[in-house]
Amino acid sequence: MKLCDIHLRDPFVFAEDGVYYLYGTRRGFDARAVPWQGLDVYTSTDLVEWSEPFECFTRPSDFWADRDFFAPEVYKYNGAYYMFASFRSETHLRCSQILKSDSPKGPFLPFTDGPITPDGWVCLDATFYVDEDGTPWTAFCHEWTQIGNGTIDVMPLKKDLSAPAGESRVILRAGDADWAHSLIDPNGNNFVTDGPFFRKGKNGKLYLLWSGFHASPQYRYVQALAISDSGSILGPWRHAKEFIYDDDGGHGMIFDGIDGKSYLILHSPNVNPNERPRLFMITETDDGFELGERIG
Repeated sequence: MKLCDIHLRDPFVFAEDGVYYLYGTRRGFDARAVPWQGLDVYTSTDLVEWSEPFECFTRPSDFWADRDFFAPEVYKYNGAYYMFASFRSETHLRCSQILKSDSPKGPFLPFTDGPITPDGWVCLDATFYVDEDGTPWTAFCHEWTQIGNGTIDVMPLKKDLSAPAGESRVILRAGDADWAHSLIDPNGNNFVTDGPFFRKGKNGKLYLLWSGFHASPQYRYVQALAISDSGSILGPWRHAKEFIYDDDGGHGMIFDGIDGKSYLILHSPNVNPNERPRLFMITETDDGFELGERIG
């Protein structure tokens, strides 16, 4: 399969031992569709040819969620593989939970005792970051559907990732970006945050990739960037002047290839059922990133 053949939102790539593993939100995410209850992985050795999907997480019969299996991300930590993903049920608000496996191909099984995002919050798109002191953190979106002006919050985790180790703190509000477009009501306070992802720069700065909606020249989904000049996950954070990608695509992440080059993957367009993973070479600049050649 080529990337153009893969119907996937929120793509995430993990690379190890010469193999790339591609995860994401399955097609048919529309809430009006019959809920699907699994997550897939595709593999490649060259970023061009990809395998057929393999189900790496199958919903256990006693799992609390039965819909909205969103945005899986996989990280190797202390010798095991941890998946951060979002879920929902008819009786439980959307939130994020950690799964675990002995292999990047799975099977992943629930690891934490239920969701890790705050109880009573509508959250999604949890990600993972370990700071220079070795402290593990998760970051997630507190959704605009609940609070209007969507935020990105960070929260420390216990060393074994089994539970939060402290309270969550807001590091970014979507409406603070001067380019942000209010969803549904142009005069209202409905600003979207999607897909946080951290990348430590060679210059010591910490970069936060995230997505929202841009008002001009026309309403579209964008891959935005925020910058912590201190290198701390707690900031302070400032919004970059330029988008990484502004052609109706986002929820991206950066990974290092087997070839020593760096890549950005995101989905575009942001319209069901046309979204596909898009892969680009990317280089770090003094204050962000520059998009290069598209791959595949």
